[in-house]
Amino acid sequence: MKFDIAIIGSGPGGYVAAIRASQLGKSVAIIERSELGGICLNWGCIPTKALLKSAQVFDYINHASDYGITVGSHTADFDGMVKRSRGVAANMSKGVEFLMKKNKITVIKGAGKLAGKGKISVTHEGKTETVEAEHIILATGARSRELPNVKMDGTHVIGYREAMVLPKQPKEMIVIGSGAIGMEFAYFYSTIGTKVTIVEFLPRILPIEDEEVSKTMALYYRKKGIDIMTESSVEKVEVKGDRCVVTIKGKDGEKQMECDVVLSAAGVQTNLENLGLEEMGIKSDKGKVLVDEYYRTNIPNVYAIGDIAPGPALAHVASAEAIICIENICGVHTEPLNYGNIPGCTYTHPEVASVGLTEAQAKEKGYDILVGKFPFSASGKASAGGHKDGFVKVIFDKKYGEWLGCHMIGEGVTDMIIEAVVARNLETTGHEIIKSVHPHPTMSEAVMEAVAQAYGECIHL
Repeated sequence: MKFDIAIIGSGPGGYVAAIRASQLGKSVAIIERSELGGICLNWGCIPTKALLKSAQVFDYINHASDYGITVGSHTADFDGMVKRSRGVAANMSKGVEFLMKKNKITVIKGAGKLAGKGKISVTHEGKTETVEAEHIILATGARSRELPNVKMDGTHVIGYREAMVLPKQPKEMIVIGSGAIGMEFAYFYSTIGTKVTIVEFLPRILPIEDEEVSKTMALYYRKKGIDIMTESSVEKVEVKGDRCVVTIKGKDGEKQMECDVVLSAAGVQTNLENLGLEEMGIKSDKGKVLVDEYYRTNIPNVYAIGDIAPGPALAHVASAEAIICIENICGVHTEPLNYGNIPGCTYTHPEVASVGLTEAQAKEKGYDILVGKFPFSASGKASAGGHKDGFVKVIFDKKYGEWLGCHMIGEGVTDMIIEAVVARNLETTGHEIIKSVHPHPTMSEAVMEAVAQAYGECIHL
C-alpha cells in the first residue's frame, strides 16, 4: 500500500487530482468514506440541477399555452422527480468509478486520517489499514453549516442533503439563507407548489451579487409567490407535532410562523474533524487549512485543496486547485490560480452568473468606471424563447479599458458567463468584444450589446 500520491476525498477536487496525477505517471490512491464523486456529484451540484430541471419542465407545461400548445391535466410527481435526481447522481458516480479504473487509480474505501509522515490510517467497517505515500492531499470538502440556535434533526429542520430526498413534498417551507443553495431550493419547491418563505440576515438576497441583480431577482421571486424577509433571522424552531413553529426576528420585532419543514441553507462547514491535523501540527484558521499558492500546508508533502482551503467553496475552484497542486508536485510549470476571475453561478430561474467586481466594489476601489447594461427584453432570441426577463451588465475601467466585472440574470446565463471569464483572462478590452461578431439570434449578443452600451455604441437600445 505504497503510492506516490494519496488523496483523502473523491469530490471534484480529489478525483480530478487523482486523474491528473495518473496522467503525469504517478501511482495514486484515493480514499473515500462514502460515494465516489463526493458531495458535488452525489448530494450537491448534479442532483440539485436534476431537480431544478424537473421544476423547469413543470413550469414550461404550466405555461404551454404561451407557446401555442394545449396541455391536459398534469401534476408534479415529487417522488418521480426525486427518483430521477438520484438516478442522475448514481450514474455520475459510476462515471467517476469508470475514470478511476481507466486511469489505474487505486480506490480505498474508508475514513482516512493522517498518521505520521507519509502515512494515512484508513478505517472501514471496524478494520484499519495503513496507506503510505510520498505526497498526501486533503480534499475532504464541506457539509451544511448548523446554526447554533437552529439544530438540525433531519426531518423538520434539514440541510441541503435531506432537501433532495424528502419522503413527501412539504406544503410550506421556510428557507434560512439566500445564497445559491437556499435560492435554488426555494425555486424548486415553489415551482412545484410549496409555499416558500426566505429569511435572509443581510439587507438583500443573493448578497454577494451585484445589487441590481439582487433587486431584480427579489422582484421575480415575489412575483412567483415566494415571500422574502431580509434583515431577519430565525431565532428558534419548535417542533409541535408535524409542524414547525418558527420565531423570526426582523426589522419590526419578532413574529412566529408555521411550516412543515425548515431548510437551513446558511452556508457550509468544512470537514476537518478526525483528519489528524492537530497531531501533525498542520495550521488552520477559521475552519480552513492554511496553504500557499500551490496548496502546500506548513508540513512538507501535505496539501489541502477545495472547500477546506481558503477561497470560494465551489466545485470548479476545487478542480482548478487540484490540477495546479498536482502539476506543481510533478514539476510541471503552472501558474497560481487567479481568484479574482472565478465565475459564480446560481441555477435558479432566471439564472444568475457573475465574475469580477460589482459596480459598488469597483467604485470602492477608486476606479473611474463605464457601466453598460442590456436587457433581454431587447433580445430577439430571448423574445422568441419566451424568456425576456433579466439583463447583462458590464463594468469597465474608463482609463485602460480593463473589464472589471460582468453580471447576468436571465435564461441560460450560467453558460454565457465564460465569455467574460476568458476575455478577462486574456486582458481583452471592451472594443475587442464589440468588434467580435456575435451570432444572431443568440442570447450571447446581449454581452456585446451591453459592452457597446458602456461605450455609447449600442445599436439595439
